[in-house]
Amino acid sequence: MHALPRLLIAIIVTFVGGMSALPSSAQTFPSKPITLICPWPVGGASDLVLRAFGEAMSKQLNQQVVIENRGGAGGSLGVEVAAKSPPDGYTLVLGNIANLSVNPTLYRKLAYNPVTDLQAITLIAKVPTILAVHPSLPARNVIELIALARAQPGKLTFGTGGGGSGSHLTMELFRLQTKLDMVHIPYKGVGPAMIDLLAGQITMSFGAVPGVLPYARSGRLRALGVSGPKRIAALPELPTVAQAGVPGFESTLWYGMLAPAGTPMPIINRLHATLTRALQSADMKERFAAEGSEPIGSTPQEFQSFIKSEIERWALVVKASGMKAE
Repeated sequence: MHALPRLLIAIIVTFVGGMSALPSSAQTFPSKPITLICPWPVGGASDLVLRAFGEAMSKQLNQQVVIENRGGAGGSLGVEVAAKSPPDGYTLVLGNIANLSVNPTLYRKLAYNPVTDLQAITLIAKVPTILAVHPSLPARNVIELIALARAQPGKLTFGTGGGGSGSHLTMELFRLQTKLDMVHIPYKGVGPAMIDLLAGQITMSFGAVPGVLPYARSGRLRALGVSGPKRIAALPELPTVAQAGVPGFESTLWYGMLAPAGTPMPIINRLHATLTRALQSADMKERFAAEGSEPIGSTPQEFQSFIKSEIERWALVVKASGMKAE
């Protein structure tokens, strides 16, 4: 009769002791500066977004937030650094469709596993792109573009931000679903591709909404369709590519925040709450609206599952297209 109370006491003591140890790390977090790794160069779209989040996090957590740019290997280098960092919440990384869901298939040897070496915090946003062509091209819509490409196999060119980039993935998906023979011209970033598209050096490209919109409005580029599942508020008259003639087509880029695997969940939950609050700020809402993005703020579990599904989805496209890392 006396064994049961002693057993219960032992269980309660162990449970309470374990519980008191975990929350203390969350309660004292952060006690030093946090580093946000951007796996791309300074000045790019991802870098600007991360800096905005860094400012918001710094205010909320009352702690310095440092942005560290670690570009290279299609965004993989920065993720590798984060994955090998101590799992204490002080090193985070901005992941996206390329370095989390495409590179595992694109690169033969990757120094990290996006699912097992990283802990998802939140999917920040989904980002549609716009299919744009040079106005000299005699194609005023997606159907006419497809007809033109089929009439001239191997003649039309498409520019991307490099092998395995989001713009490359989207165009390869478009090419596969339409069975078109076109020539890939890779660039070191979407910016240089847009410059050549404006100059008429290439035929088409999928570009970010802020990069395409002013030129589409001025007539220097012709916008044919939105890559995502719905039209964008900034250009409501522009149909989606699916609506314009390629049923089922959908390619939405995305990015989210992650920590090294093993980071205590109380800290992950605190970071998640901080990031989702930042997403609700007027500044962030204005920024996302300008780029046609959809803010998400998913739970860590939802983001982890999303990454797994995206790896499977884009592996099919990478293999079918014969895509190679640049």
